[in-house]
Amino acid sequence: MTANIWVPSSPCGPHCVHTPANPATRLRAVVRAGTVISVGSIIAMVGLATLLLPRSARHRYWRGAAKVTLRLMGITLRIDDRRPTDGRRVHGALVVANHISLLDIVAVAAVTPARFVAKREVVQMAGFGPVARLFGVLPHIRGDLGRLRPMIDQVGRVLDSGQPVVVFPEGTTWCGTASGRFRPAFFQAAVDAGVPVLPISLRYTDAGHATTMPGFLGDDTVGTTMSRVLRSADLTITVTVFDLQLPAGSRAELAAAAQELIAPTVSSDDLRELAVDLAVPAPLREPGTTAA
Repeated sequence: MTANIWVPSSPCGPHCVHTPANPATRLRAVVRAGTVISVGSIIAMVGLATLLLPRSARHRYWRGAAKVTLRLMGITLRIDDRRPTDGRRVHGALVVANHISLLDIVAVAAVTPARFVAKREVVQMAGFGPVARLFGVLPHIRGDLGRLRPMIDQVGRVLDSGQPVVVFPEGTTWCGTASGRFRPAFFQAAVDAGVPVLPISLRYTDAGHATTMPGFLGDDTVGTTMSRVLRSADLTITVTVFDLQLPAGSRAELAAAAQELIAPTVSSDDLRELAVDLAVPAPLREPGTTAA
């Protein structure tokens, strides 16, 4: 089958997965996994009850729950919020971030709980789909241009109602040593609704060193990615929150401005330490199956 040229892809794959830090013991990983499953189930059940609460209370709960979840996995969260102190409440903003890992969603939720645009395959995952739909995840069929405009309109209506929406404009995951072009399509929703764009940058380190271990890359499954995460020695997620960008200009201009703020800058020393070779092509995937 020929790959769909409209489906975003990246050169990242298994060859990108490196870290200079020694892994945690298997026992430590097993303990982390058990704790996450048991406590995470409680967090999810209580979270369902918060759907009956006012939005401000619901958001406080999920910000706290996201931080607890990361800590249970042995992950340190660092938030570098560059917004003015009195301008950190988000209402109806289009939140955009670079996309590396499954953990991105949890990290962004620790800053601003929101409705996420996710590829339809993620929403259809066993055990995750019903929960995703319950919490308002917006499923998107990538590569189907006939459904793109209605999807943008739907996001615009959510934004217009005062709810933030999170989009990963690269359209797929990259390893973090490089990033993809920000596709401008969903920035049109911010233009149409007249709401600002909130750029967020995500960066992962392990024991103080750059790492690509958390990446959801190539043929990775949820299980393989999470096993690497749980074996990480001292994983840290740094979330940099930039100031709100007014919806002035075209969607392409907004996308370019957000990408300029968010695109990772990795030193040559880090690249040598990671031994990442982006010249090695990732395996060709069937349409709609790339990670995003």
